[in-house]
Amino acid sequence: MAAFEGGRIGRRGLLGVGLGLASGLVLAKPSFAQSGSDDVPSLAGKRIAISVVGTDHFFDLKSYQAQIAEVERLGGTPIGLDAGRNDKQLVAQLQTLLTQKPDAVIQQLGTLPVFDNQLKRLRAAGIPVFTIDVPSTNSINNTTSDNFSLGAQLALQLVSDIGGKGNLVVFNGFAGVPVCEIRYQELLQVLKYYPDVKIVQPELRDVIPNTVQDSYAQITALLSKYPEKGSISAIWSAWDIPQLGATQALIAAGRTEILTYGVDGTPEVLSLVKDPKAPAGAVAVQQPSLIGTAAVQNVARYLAGQTLPSQTFLPAVIANKKNAAEVQRQVGQAT
Repeated sequence: MAAFEGGRIGRRGLLGVGLGLASGLVLAKPSFAQSGSDDVPSLAGKRIAISVVGTDHFFDLKSYQAQIAEVERLGGTPIGLDAGRNDKQLVAQLQTLLTQKPDAVIQQLGTLPVFDNQLKRLRAAGIPVFTIDVPSTNSINNTTSDNFSLGAQLALQLVSDIGGKGNLVVFNGFAGVPVCEIRYQELLQVLKYYPDVKIVQPELRDVIPNTVQDSYAQITALLSKYPEKGSISAIWSAWDIPQLGATQALIAAGRTEILTYGVDGTPEVLSLVKDPKAPAGAVAVQQPSLIGTAAVQNVARYLAGQTLPSQTFLPAVIANKKNAAEVQRQVGQAT
């Protein structure tokens, strides 16, 4: 499996970005890891619990499906648990696993303070815990994109596109979700060096469910407060479903001079980034299926007695107006 494992990856190393506002960002040709399985031990006779906060989002669903498929391919029995975006249900399903005693548990996403104690209880009961996008101290291994580099590179793309100045609208509703918090903090770190980019206050809060409709409504209302072209330069969100609603609102209002930015690579968003007329500036494209597959393979290796790093990083790439069509082909979204 071609993955980046170990500590934090350098900001230039993962996405291959050359910096500089004067000339704009030059993105290297995207290179995505391929999952190899020749050295992965069997999971025959093993029961692997896959607990997810929800499957209504593209990333969540693709990663979940990949985990189920990989457990089955390796001869194990998957136990799929979907909390339906309900924190109480997520805690309850993790509590249930204490009595079911699977051979391992993979927890995908969620608000860490809500359920981290349940992960601790599972570990204390002798049940190995693994995570996806959850850097918990109670996890043996966390499989994820390098959200530090990803967040910084997306912010740099945004700053470059708007010429290093302008008002920025930010959706910031999920501080308890570590990957969202990391991306937001990386945005702030970049903006420290571009003081002419100002975040509009108060920041907007993205919600689940009805994310597209809510972000559409919030941006529509915001545009009425900032009717002049040039009063808003860009809109940022830590994932790309708010970006989808925001982009749709801009198109409906005829405010396509404002650009949107987000993370994941949901097909509808990547198509808007590719569209030269749509105001979707860029999206950081992750590999959810490969992330899910890699997490299961890490479980198999651990149960076979192999030593794992605490973090397994999979590559991501920034898709912008220039390379979106190529990225679509790379991730199998080309039509």
